[in-house]
Amino acid sequence: MTWYLGVIGGAKCTEEEMELAEEVGREIALRGAILICGGRGGVMEAASRGARLAGGTVVGILPGRRREEGNPYLSIAIPTGLGDARNAIIACAADALVAIGGGYGTLSEIGLALKMKKPVIGLFTWKLERPGMSGGLPLATSAKEAVEMAIMLISAGKENHDAPYPDR
Repeated sequence: MTWYLGVIGGAKCTEEEMELAEEVGREIALRGAILICGGRGGVMEAASRGARLAGGTVVGILPGRRREEGNPYLSIAIPTGLGDARNAIIACAADALVAIGGGYGTLSEIGLALKMKKPVIGLFTWKLERPGMSGGLPLATSAKEAVEMAIMLISAGKENHDAPYPDR
């Protein structure tokens, strides 16, 4: 089975987030999975670079209408013309997602993925807590752990109702 792992995070990020994203991309490629991302800069570009340099395949779901707006590490660039609404496509296309840092765009992708019952692993990103809701995002402390957790949840066939995620 081929896994499709989404990597989500900010177009602007710290050096630490960029290094983590590149490691996550490399770990995804080493497991033969396909990386899906928003296709632009920051975390997306770093993860794309890590995957491509490790021989992996990277699909970028772009907000605009031109393939040229994608980062140079994409194997496949898909222009959507949807702007931020493309976040729903990323969440839907991925079997699981790894969230690295990020702002409100990343938060929207996390929310959409959880709504679609997709596993989301946090790596120095948003912590989701609300009174009356159980759990939050499963958190990883390294790139390798994040990818292993994502694949484990996919392999086990776990959806959010079986994992430590907020109730719907």
